[in-house]
Amino acid sequence: MAQAEKLEQLIEPAIVALGYELVGVEYKPQGRHSLLRVYIDKPEGITVEDCEQVSHQVSGILDVEDPIQGQYTLEVSSPGLERPLFRPAHYERFAGSQVQLRLKVPVEGRRKFKGRLVALRGDAAALEVDGIERVFPLADIEHAHVVPDWESLGKD
Repeated sequence: MAQAEKLEQLIEPAIVALGYELVGVEYKPQGRHSLLRVYIDKPEGITVEDCEQVSHQVSGILDVEDPIQGQYTLEVSSPGLERPLFRPAHYERFAGSQVQLRLKVPVEGRRKFKGRLVALRGDAAALEVDGIERVFPLADIEHAHVVPDWESLGKD
C-alpha cells in the first residue's frame, strides 16, 4: 500500500467526524522539504477556517501516530477548480468534464493526455482525446485533474 493510502486511512475518520469529505492525499517525500497535502470538501465549499480546523486535527493525529519520518509540511486545501481525481467515484462524478491526466509510464511516447472524461469502465477511465476514445487503467494514472471551462466560468 502506498504511503498516501496509509495516511488517508489514518486521518479520514477524523475528517469525516468533523463533517468534511476527504477528497484525497498527496505525499511528496523530498528530504527536509517533504509535503503532505490533504484535500477536503463539503457541499457549501471550503473556507480558510475549515482548513485550519482540519489541519489542527490532522496535525494532532500525525504527532501521536508519527507515520512520516523526518520533517514535512502539512497543507490542507480545498480541491479547487482544477479538482484532482483520486478515487473511482471521482471519475464517475466528473464524467463529461474535461480532464488532464499524467501516466506513470508513457503510452505511444506520451505521458500526458487531455480530453473529455467519457466514463469509468471497471477500473479504467475512458477519455475522448482528439476525437478518439482511449481507455486508461486507473492503476496506470499518476495524477489526474479536472480542467476548468474558463469561458463558462466568466459568464453570468
